[in-house]
Amino acid sequence: MTGWDIDPAGVSGVLSKSGTAAKDMSKAGGAMQKDLESASSAAGTLTSQYGPYTSTAGVVGSALAQFAQHWNRDLVYIARRTEKSLNGAAEATTAYVHGSQEQAANAQQEAAKEPAIDMPGAGEIGHRTEGR
Repeated sequence: MTGWDIDPAGVSGVLSKSGTAAKDMSKAGGAMQKDLESASSAAGTLTSQYGPYTSTAGVVGSALAQFAQHWNRDLVYIARRTEKSLNGAAEATTAYVHGSQEQAANAQQEAAKEPAIDMPGAGEIGHRTEGR
């Protein structure tokens, strides 16, 4: 590649702001998980009136659990994609500053690759799959 014209200070500023936003997003995701658990618990349970007297999650609690399970994989993907993008931009800029355009191009290509996510339920309908 030729014609690179990178402003390292500008990249650093953008990465700093993006890193702060990513941390805020991570905190929001953690809070959402806790809030979903709390809402599910507060929504009540179903108890058999004839015994044995066991309780199971109610309709709302079950729906919230399914919602969380459905979107968890996509949220993990977003977090990993963000991390790889920020790290790749930092590595490419560092290589550029050190005068290695080849290293910068390699770091940029590595950052563009899809992140590998190995979680239960791979291949299920409704979950993010590699390459999409």
